[in-house]
Amino acid sequence: MTQFSSLNRTQYLDNMESQTLDLLVIGGGITGSGIALDAQIRGLKTGLIEMQDFAAGTSSRSTKLVHGGLRYLKQFEVKLVAEVGKERAIVYENAPHVTTPVWMMLPIIENGTFGKFSTSIGLKVYDFLAGVKKGERRSMLNQEKTLEREPLLRKQGLKGSGVYVEYRTDDARLTLEVIKEAVNRGVLATNYTKAEDFIYENGKIIGVTIQDLITGEKRKIYAKKIVNAAGPWVDTLREKDQSKKGKYLHLTKGVHLVIDQSRFPLKEAVYFDTPFKDGRMMFAIPRDHKAYVGTTDTNYKGTISHPRMTKEDRDYILKATNYMFPNLHLTPDDVESSWVGLRPLIDEEGKDPSEISRKDEIFVSGSGLVTIAGGKLTGYRKMAEGVVDLVLGELHGSDYPKCSTDKVILSGGNVGGSEQYPFFVLEQVHEGIELGLTKEEATKLVNRYGSNISYLYEIIKHRGVEAEQAGLSLEVFASLIYGIEHEMVETLCDFFIRRTSSLFFDISWVQKWKDPVATYMTTILNWSKEQELHFSDELEKHIHDAIVPEDSEKLPDQKSV
Repeated sequence: MTQFSSLNRTQYLDNMESQTLDLLVIGGGITGSGIALDAQIRGLKTGLIEMQDFAAGTSSRSTKLVHGGLRYLKQFEVKLVAEVGKERAIVYENAPHVTTPVWMMLPIIENGTFGKFSTSIGLKVYDFLAGVKKGERRSMLNQEKTLEREPLLRKQGLKGSGVYVEYRTDDARLTLEVIKEAVNRGVLATNYTKAEDFIYENGKIIGVTIQDLITGEKRKIYAKKIVNAAGPWVDTLREKDQSKKGKYLHLTKGVHLVIDQSRFPLKEAVYFDTPFKDGRMMFAIPRDHKAYVGTTDTNYKGTISHPRMTKEDRDYILKATNYMFPNLHLTPDDVESSWVGLRPLIDEEGKDPSEISRKDEIFVSGSGLVTIAGGKLTGYRKMAEGVVDLVLGELHGSDYPKCSTDKVILSGGNVGGSEQYPFFVLEQVHEGIELGLTKEEATKLVNRYGSNISYLYEIIKHRGVEAEQAGLSLEVFASLIYGIEHEMVETLCDFFIRRTSSLFFDISWVQKWKDPVATYMTTILNWSKEQELHFSDELEKHIHDAIVPEDSEKLPDQKSV
């Protein structure tokens, strides 16, 4: 594995600055990472810069599903359903450690969105179009069988359900595995690197003035082509290029709440109607001893870098959840954590809000800036293919290699394929237990890192004494060292939010380890006292904001915090 270390980030920037790249990608979310991987594989010397951390925007704040496209069937988007189904299967084969098939229940409620007949036919057509495996095809359940599988469901008006397979993912980890694979293949990439201004020659973009937000240093990076894949920030860059015209971003906000299984003992993932007659549907999904519920869909005009949950968002989700699962009686005190993501939808002057597009589009400005906007997590590989085809066409005409990322195993995915993955997990968990991990710790690490678990086990074997001296468990120490040396962890939030998802799904674990981790990172990364305080305060703010709505003042009394 190529090192992708925080300790070497200055060297990576030196390398980018010392040459003219074929392609510079601005944005380290799933879209930008996918473009960098595809471009490098097809022979372009590629660099990538990200203003925040990798996946810090929308790519760590989705519903964490590699959607099969069922919702598009309602809109008769037949071609899209087929494509999304195919892409879902590719992601699963290329990264089975961060993609898990889960049965999703679609309750059939009297006067609800889906009737029994339409659900049965719709799911059958969906199975066919999406190329669903035989063992994962839909089944229809009556009311009795439905309640056997999920007894928490509302009985009143329940006629039965359709059950189909969705693929749950860890969106931030999927993004990281894509960017790590890109780096393994030669991409130069850094986080906390802001594109400040474009550099022009004869009216054409030839480079970017960047600022290293860790050191404050400014540099110039030159490239033959520059792609703007900045997600919710793409219009900010288009404004710098004076090319924001015609179509523009329309941001909407999606909120998810996390509740402990002791209060929400959800057995099945459920996709259900809200009771508000607003045409919205929500997901309730079990994961890691928790259940998370979402999402909202409201217009957003606030701070892009740190959108927050409001009381209204929280109460909307709780009310909808309590309606569909009436014996829970959930209250705001049951919310252990939350996350908020922004959807960068494409709007156009003169269009009705209902016509706002959720599809991806590519714009090319007069200066040559290529912008990719919109789209969904599941379609990241096809979006990348379209962008790289365009770039290669402009650089080399019609003679260029075709996309082959459908066959590229992502970092951590070398486990023998999805069917062999369960056996890989059993074998590696056994080895982890022999090294001193508990079964739960070893299982968590293997499922998080896939075939890269071997690097963590080497850390435990050779540096276990160092963990003890730092006051860290073997699990925390191995994750942290691997994160710094191979996943460019720069801050506490990088580690506790994007690399481990702990702030969302195990906030008490964050509270337990944040101080010894901060002390150790200060030593390893040579932080100043001011930096240690800044990064600690930043983490505390994220802990607070995950629990407390934007329009509340104080932290609720919670056992987990």
